Amino acid sequence: MTTSSTLWQPFTLGKVELPHRLALAPLTRSRANPDGTPGELAAEYYGQRASLGLIITEGTQPSEDGQGYLNTPGIYTPEHIEGWRKIADTVHAGGGALFIQLMHVGRMSHPDNTPHHRRPVGPSAISAEQDIFTPTGPQKTPVPRELGAHDIQATIAGFRQAAASAIAAGADGVEIHGANGYLLHQFLSPNSNHRTDEYGGSVENRSRFVVAVARAVAEEIGAERTGIRISPAFPLGGINEGDPADVRTQYRHLVGELATLNLAYLHVHHLGDDELLRSFRDTWPAAILVVRYGREREQIADDIDAGLADIAPLGRFALANPDIVQRLRTGAPLNELDPGTLYGGGAAGYTDYPALAHA
Repeated sequence: MTTSSTLWQPFTLGKVELPHRLALAPLTRSRANPDGTPGELAAEYYGQRASLGLIITEGTQPSEDGQGYLNTPGIYTPEHIEGWRKIADTVHAGGGALFIQLMHVGRMSHPDNTPHHRRPVGPSAISAEQDIFTPTGPQKTPVPRELGAHDIQATIAGFRQAAASAIAAGADGVEIHGANGYLLHQFLSPNSNHRTDEYGGSVENRSRFVVAVARAVAEEIGAERTGIRISPAFPLGGINEGDPADVRTQYRHLVGELATLNLAYLHVHHLGDDELLRSFRDTWPAAILVVRYGREREQIADDIDAGLADIAPLGRFALANPDIVQRLRTGAPLNELDPGTLYGGGAAGYTDYPALAHA
């Protein structure tokens, strides 16, 4: 058996009973159809990993303007709902619970990557200055269109409707993506948010949009079905949140505001400020999920043992090992990840990683 026994203790997350403290972390795979409907292999992919208990899906756009990359799934049309229903049914048949991650990329997009070919949107008209893959190769992200007051309300309503669509598709809940340089993170960061209205300037104002999205989703589907992901100080997508003191001030306020909503969980993509993480533990009333970059196999349970987390989502370990739970329980060797098949393509590097019986 791998790591400490705490990893194998059952856990109640909202209204979901989980068999242990592992989960599938959200992982972009870029294998949806061009219209955003999940691809035909997606149900098999997620079903193979159902033993992880809590299955958090790849980032899924809540609206047309939420798409940034090629062949990412959506959850805002009847076709999307039908595609996700097949996935939910397969995960449930395998004993897992499905949370669909709602990801609006904001300025991290390019017109060539979306069916509507519009400019991306953001809190301010400031380019991320990032290279993004498009059908004609890498291009720089353009200057986004600044969201107006009406646009902001429409975007919040889009998250609300997408959450309802996720539940209609049979999902057990949703995770709001407030991390990794995407739209909600862009509102939080002073270098991407230069607004002078109630959504910009102070720590309280920069948090306002994130809290409003979370409140709307929780009102629509229930707080017990709603999680949110944050990534304090992560410099992804051109984000720079300032010095550590500024980051702590921002996120202690944000997490304090979100804590009043009684959401099912807080998912922290953690860069290493354990003092800040401990403050979340002291403030947050429900479950905390923690993902750390570079975590080795024997370190998976460390944050749970230290009282900093309740659940340890797995990313690349789970991607390359559909039966990762069995492998960790028995100490079996792990498949190696093939980086060349992470994004796009078919079954190769997606549904063809061997399980133990066939390894």
